[in-house]
Amino acid sequence: MPKNLYITEKPSVAGQFSQALHENMRKGDGFFEGENSVITWCVGHLVSMSYPEEYDPALKMWRYDTIPFIPDAYKYQVIDNVRKQFEIVKRLLNREDIACIYICTDSGREGEYIYRLVDMEAQVPAEKPRKRVWIDSQTDEEILRGIREAKDWSFYDNLSDAAYLRAQEDYLMGINFTRALTLKYSRKCAGLLGLDRLTVTVGRVMTCVLGIVVRREQEIRNFVKTPFYKVIMKGSIGDVPADLTWKVFESSEYYASPLLYKDNGFKERAAAEKLISGLKALPDQTAEVTEISRKTEKKNPPLLFNLAELQNVCSKLFKISPSDTLNIAQELYEKKLTTYPRTDARVLSTAVCKEINKNIGGLKGYAKVSAEAAEVLAGDSWKSIAKTKYCNDKAITDHYAIIPTGQGLGNLSSLSKLSADVYELICRRFLSVFYPAAVYKKTLLTAVQGKEGFTASYKVLQDEGYMKVFTCSFQNRNEDSDKTGDNGSENGEDEAEDQAADDSLKKALETLKKGDIIRVCDHEIKEGETAPPKRYTSGSIILTMENAGQFIEDEELRAQIKGSGIGTSATRAEILTKLQTIGYLNLNKKTQIITPTILGEMIYYIVNGSIPALLDAKLTASWEKGLSGVADGSITSADYKDKLGRFVKDKTNEVKSKQNADGLDAVYNHISGYYKKAESGRGKK
Repeated sequence: MPKNLYITEKPSVAGQFSQALHENMRKGDGFFEGENSVITWCVGHLVSMSYPEEYDPALKMWRYDTIPFIPDAYKYQVIDNVRKQFEIVKRLLNREDIACIYICTDSGREGEYIYRLVDMEAQVPAEKPRKRVWIDSQTDEEILRGIREAKDWSFYDNLSDAAYLRAQEDYLMGINFTRALTLKYSRKCAGLLGLDRLTVTVGRVMTCVLGIVVRREQEIRNFVKTPFYKVIMKGSIGDVPADLTWKVFESSEYYASPLLYKDNGFKERAAAEKLISGLKALPDQTAEVTEISRKTEKKNPPLLFNLAELQNVCSKLFKISPSDTLNIAQELYEKKLTTYPRTDARVLSTAVCKEINKNIGGLKGYAKVSAEAAEVLAGDSWKSIAKTKYCNDKAITDHYAIIPTGQGLGNLSSLSKLSADVYELICRRFLSVFYPAAVYKKTLLTAVQGKEGFTASYKVLQDEGYMKVFTCSFQNRNEDSDKTGDNGSENGEDEAEDQAADDSLKKALETLKKGDIIRVCDHEIKEGETAPPKRYTSGSIILTMENAGQFIEDEELRAQIKGSGIGTSATRAEILTKLQTIGYLNLNKKTQIITPTILGEMIYYIVNGSIPALLDAKLTASWEKGLSGVADGSITSADYKDKLGRFVKDKTNEVKSKQNADGLDAVYNHISGYYKKAESGRGKK
């Protein structure tokens, strides 16, 4: 009797398919089998690209005359430690009673590549039908829908081409550039670092990420702090204390003065003291309100989670690495609790929005958000979600945002506390988009004492809106992005900060009007200093990789690579982990702050002086854009392959023709003192 064969990426997913098919299946060695179906699995990759020596034994030795190495046809081989499972899958693929093969590996470029390599190596007859199952969650309904709507695998040929090219790109750049740079620079660099040997390991994506981190460290190292001094008026609105900050106006004697730091402070303390002396000498120690404005501000719920945003938020809230977050997201997916994790989209599809009440309704059985889920269903916002910014089919490539399925709640008891917290976080972000915006009332006032003006800004929450959903223990650890951002700042002093107002001040502000008098109680100096850019965390570097366009000054070029970051959602955590493993980056597990090592910075200098394009986010993102073009059919595989071959050949030959790096001594001496000082400082702490 003919049977269908289903091939998943992992044994756990095979188990989900077994349940969804509702057949009485027996478990064999590496597969399940029922009356109509057989289910087997890969264990990640079963097949990999062959090492150069498989083409020619002479290529095992690293020599200039063997590079650039660019084969006309690539060789592949079964990975030794998973050979047993490969043989099981191969036998099942070629069984005569298998009528149709359903490809159920993860729905993305890498999942496509995993199966295509197995199919090729197993030499499955071309005439055997194959269909691709493309799903967004592991619920029974979604699995059955995916099987029912499965398309012929040829529909995904372009995606397959992009997957093969991505692997070939990493292979060629890794082998040729690593060998060339190692032969040219490793002996000298190893000697400086006191190492017996050194491989100058580089890659298409990881070297670019190294460059981003090193350049940030250099900005911090070269940053010169600038002190500044602000004058604060300690006033009283009626009987209610209020602080106002001095700001220069045209009426001020300091207008356009070289003593100013921006328009609200001084470069020297003496100038601030002189201003205060003049103010205290005034006979009238009051200030008149000359301007007052009140406006309402709304803050909408944030977009839903994609993997990068989830990794960033989890890094801040839970101090865990992107790899840990991905593992948890994968666990939640496999336990039917959430949708597919390796997604770049932060919105929903129109099709999902039509049945979103099922996801919300299921959460009524989840105690931590059951009240909020019931409240959302009782309202109408979920009915019109497809008309909001949270639904956008054009912003989705492979999968929509990560959201709870509303199912699998029986698996909650098997989660660790951390996994349970991440699940709650995803649920709360999801439910928040069905709530209204948070509403603030902002009051800005200006008061004048003599010729000098003072300003204050107060912000009061009037309606918590969606923020109501965010009331949980871990959410109180600021989930929003850091206010100071990534550039140099003045410790939050660059702009007038909104002050919180207690109940008494709220009432005083409500009745305050132009012409009213503020009693001046005192003046004081508030000292600050400019701060260097912040170091990347494991979460912020993931977002930076996703948004590579920020490094490109040319607007047209930036627009061209919009949506193409460095790496993909599926690979960014792995890249970061590899940079730590090979000793180029350090990760502080407690704070999740990332810093380069002295080895990492030496590698940066080597690459910058030989193949600087590898450090260029513009180039790296453009390669990723090209792969997306192959996947959508706008770029041919042959054109991309030709461009790749020329690039690898040219850059490899450029390295071979360069002079040996005697200048590394000076580079090492320049940076080693900085790292020794940093290590000493950490030791004292």
